[in-house]
Amino acid sequence: MSHNTFGHLFRVTTWGESHGPALGAVVDGCPPRIALTDSGIQHWLDRRKPGQSRFTTQRREPDQVKILSGVVPGPEPGSWTTTGTPISMMIENVDQRSKDYSEIRTSYRPGHADFTYDAKYGIRDHRGGGRSSARETAARVAAGGVARAVIPGVTIRGALVQIGPHRIDRSRWDWNAVDDNPFFSPDPGIVPVWEDYLDGIRKAGSSIGAVIEVVAEGVPAGWGAPVYGKLDQDIAGGMMSINAVKAVEIGAGFAAAELRGEENADEMRIGPDGRPVFLSNHAGGILGGISTGAPVVVRFAVKPTSSILTPRRSINAEGEEVDVSTKGRHDPCVGIRAVPIGEAMLACILADHYLRHRGQVGG
Repeated sequence: MSHNTFGHLFRVTTWGESHGPALGAVVDGCPPRIALTDSGIQHWLDRRKPGQSRFTTQRREPDQVKILSGVVPGPEPGSWTTTGTPISMMIENVDQRSKDYSEIRTSYRPGHADFTYDAKYGIRDHRGGGRSSARETAARVAAGGVARAVIPGVTIRGALVQIGPHRIDRSRWDWNAVDDNPFFSPDPGIVPVWEDYLDGIRKAGSSIGAVIEVVAEGVPAGWGAPVYGKLDQDIAGGMMSINAVKAVEIGAGFAAAELRGEENADEMRIGPDGRPVFLSNHAGGILGGISTGAPVVVRFAVKPTSSILTPRRSINAEGEEVDVSTKGRHDPCVGIRAVPIGEAMLACILADHYLRHRGQVGG
């Protein structure tokens, strides 16, 4: 009933709080004899860690992951082989500033989970939001590093496609550009627009939302299950579990409502290798809850950061009306660092469905 675990065969449990001594993840169900490396998992955490540009929180966390169990040393230093037992990973918190939250110890930030946590549990960790903080997602990214090693032949990449009203130009999409700018943008032309826009948002003491797109290529046809074990069902649930996510769409998503049947249906032909080829991908690589072999495409929208300097009307735990403004170090757009988080969640869900598929039909 604690709901800190997701997955069926590839199961991930995260633990820890934003301002506690550490946080981490336990991955259970990882097959034995999978090769891992410290640097391989650390790479994904380095992409997510804070303080890498003026457009993210200036909290300085190295996010150095430590693998505590479930592996034996490999042939090279920093290499490991999984044993099939639970893999526990820990990430220490080293740059907490809990005093920044002293003024909101009993006040509820509008748009934040302060009120709902108090309503459910009768207690909350005001220091950075505790479990409701996006800091929890560092543990998911570590688990995603393990998941990537489990899935054979699958490439997972994410990109930021919209900040506020400003969208990328999809005709300029270049995956190679994603790691060459602070926004994970596949469109280099939008970068100066986003820089100017976010500088204004930040100086105004406000925040803004964003849209992230994650694509998995190499997923074969057949993963998933009909009705209650749908691949897109689990992807949607996984993405919605990310902090601040308020909407998810697969493939054409909401735009499918504007298409005619002949436009939306992905027509098929036989490719040079004798396998089916889809002439479009409005379905996002999933039909009837089962992968088609086309790229799996998911987008999710992230709301503006709730911790902002702009004063807003609220109440406190004593039932008094108050004005709330939040001091401290916060992302003006949490969507930026959500890119590696979305990748990690998709990796974990695909690893789970790969193992479920293998367990039911073999292969």
